Amino acid sequence: MNNKISYKDAGVDIDAGNQFVENIKPHVKSTFDKNVIGGIGSFAGAYALPTGYKEPVMLAATDGVGTKLKLAIDAQKFDTVGIDLVAMCVNDLICNFGTPSFFLDYYATSELKTDEASDVVKGIAAGCVESECALIGGETAEMPGMYAAGDFDLAGFAVGVAEKSEMDRLSRVKEGDIVIALPSSGVHSNGFSLVRKLLFEKLNMSFDTELEGEHLIDILLTPTRIYVKTFKKLKDKINALAHITGGGIVENLPRMLPSHLSAKIDKESIQVLPIFKLMSHHVEESEMYRTFNMGVGMTLVVSSENVDAVLEGSDGYIIGKIVSGDGSVIM
Repeated sequence: MNNKISYKDAGVDIDAGNQFVENIKPHVKSTFDKNVIGGIGSFAGAYALPTGYKEPVMLAATDGVGTKLKLAIDAQKFDTVGIDLVAMCVNDLICNFGTPSFFLDYYATSELKTDEASDVVKGIAAGCVESECALIGGETAEMPGMYAAGDFDLAGFAVGVAEKSEMDRLSRVKEGDIVIALPSSGVHSNGFSLVRKLLFEKLNMSFDTELEGEHLIDILLTPTRIYVKTFKKLKDKINALAHITGGGIVENLPRMLPSHLSAKIDKESIQVLPIFKLMSHHVEESEMYRTFNMGVGMTLVVSSENVDAVLEGSDGYIIGKIVSGDGSVIM
């Protein structure tokens, strides 16, 4: 009688992990650029420092997807949350005028299901391609007993490079500058605890509930928009940027304001998405604006002489201006 046990008996399948690595290799390689050194499977990812900078500064950002993952798990739809993961990190980098260079991910789960995990990493790779950064490494952890059956979590880490002289954006923001909104693609990756509580617990909606011809689950799992290409195209015409994440416009836009100026926002000009209009019937307006992006994924502060060029080069629209104040948002 053999009473010895294996790692697989304890809930960790090494063979599944190896198969997963093989599955994701083509997706990972699709993100590589000329600065990637080596391939997949070493102990660390290597990336050559991009050239062309006088005083290069390395920037790093990390984030997750939050309880949006729970919806993806419940809906068994895993191909978009990886894009969210990349977006939440790289959209922060560009606010400090950093150009994303490479990305790493951390995937932790109760039990590694190779097809699900491969879909997640395929999404991460797609986000990296859209961000024009390389996926040079990651970690997959199978931890039975740490996570409930079927659950997993994601974390992402983006590294980029900025010119040191370009990093101080506050000093470039002046009274009379114009605030331009770049539309969001949806709820993005913030506020999903409230979304789930309201829509599925209080209002008893289902994934198949239709809103303007779309199923609710598809609306909610629409991946966070990535603004890197727009930033690269227009960066010489932008004074400052703010990524509108948790805290909404009222808490994120002040992060790009000097203490003696405020942003006066015309709330009526904001192109509020239908999903937010639906929720606003049941949530106080002030709570909506400090929890969700309300349809604005990124704000740009632009000098008046550059407004036309920015509007022509993007899908942005004017929502306000910079006025004398105290570093706050006036709505």
